[in-house]
Amino acid sequence: MSQMFPRIGRRRALQGGAASLVVLGLLLWWLRPWAEEPPGGTIRFSTGTRAGVYHEYGELLRTAIDRDMPDLNVRLQTSAGSQENVMDVATGKADFAVAAANAVAKYRIDHGAAPTGCAEWHACYDDYAQLVVPPDSDIRSVADLRGKHVAIGLPNSGVRLIANGVLKAAGIDPEKDIKPSSDGIDTGPRRLGHGLDAFFWSGGLPTDGLSRLAKKSASAFRFVPIDARLVAKLHDQGGATRYYRATKMPESAYPTIQRGDPVPTLAVSNLLVTRKDMDPRLTEWLTRTVIDSRDGIGATVHSAQLVDVRTAIYTDPLKLHAGAQRYYQSVKP
Repeated sequence: MSQMFPRIGRRRALQGGAASLVVLGLLLWWLRPWAEEPPGGTIRFSTGTRAGVYHEYGELLRTAIDRDMPDLNVRLQTSAGSQENVMDVATGKADFAVAAANAVAKYRIDHGAAPTGCAEWHACYDDYAQLVVPPDSDIRSVADLRGKHVAIGLPNSGVRLIANGVLKAAGIDPEKDIKPSSDGIDTGPRRLGHGLDAFFWSGGLPTDGLSRLAKKSASAFRFVPIDARLVAKLHDQGGATRYYRATKMPESAYPTIQRGDPVPTLAVSNLLVTRKDMDPRLTEWLTRTVIDSRDGIGATVHSAQLVDVRTAIYTDPLKLHAGAQRYYQSVKP
C-alpha cells in the first residue's frame, strides 16, 4: 500500500515542533488569565434609578459577569445617582459603582481627600446634560426657567449637581428663582406638561426613559440648548466644574425629536469606581469583562460602545486601580 502522507525528516519535524511550541506558548500567554480559576464570592454594585442608563448598564454587565465568572454573585443596588454612588463606595455600602467624574471630584473637595479607600477602576462612557421641555413651551434658553416648575433631579444625584451649576451660571438661584422638584428620569417624563415646565437629566445617549417618550410622538418634547458660553460661565464656578466640557448632543440620539439637529450641551465622563483594597485579581477580571462585553452591551446601551481600551486608562481625578492597570498592561500592543 502506498503511503498517503509523505515522510517528514527528523530535522523538519523538530523545526515544526518548535514552531508549534512557540505558537502554543503565545496562545497560552494570551489566554493566561482565563486559564486561572475565575474569582467567586459576592460583590455589591451601585447603579442608579431603574429608568436610567446606569442601572440598565449594570444589569447587562451583570449578565456578562455571570458568563465569565459564574461563581461571582453581583448584587445590584439602585441609588439616586453619581453622588450617592461615590458615598456608597467610600463608606463601604457598595464595592463597585458608576459615577460621573465631577461627582467624584466634588466628594474630594467636600471631604478634603479622595473617597476613603476608593480608587478609579475604569473610564467609561460620557453623560450628556439634557434639558427637556414640552414642544409648545415658551422656554427657549436656561434663563427662561426663572419662575418655572423645574425638576432638578434627586438629592445626591449627578443630575442635581449639574442642574444647580447650570442654573447658577445662567444667574438663577435654584432655591429662590424657580419652583424646584426632585423628579428624576423615572417620573419626570410622565409629569412633563402636567405640573412640570421642564426637567434636567444627565445620562448616556440615548436614555431609555426619553426614548420611550419619543416613540409615543415625534413632538413629545423638545430640548433646550446649553450653549458653550454658559458652560464657560459654569467653569468660572471652579471646583468640580472643570470636568464639564462643551459639546453637542448628536442628532442620532433622539432622531424623531431632533430631526437632524444636534443640541448644544455639556458632557462629563463616567467612571467605574471601587475601593483601593479591592482584590486586584477581581478587578483585572472585571475590567476584561467590561472591555469584552462592550459590543454586546452597546447593542442595547449605545453609549457603552464608546468604552475604549486606549482611553479607559484616563481616570482623572483618581488613580487607576492596580488590577485594571494589570489588565491594560497585558493587552498593551
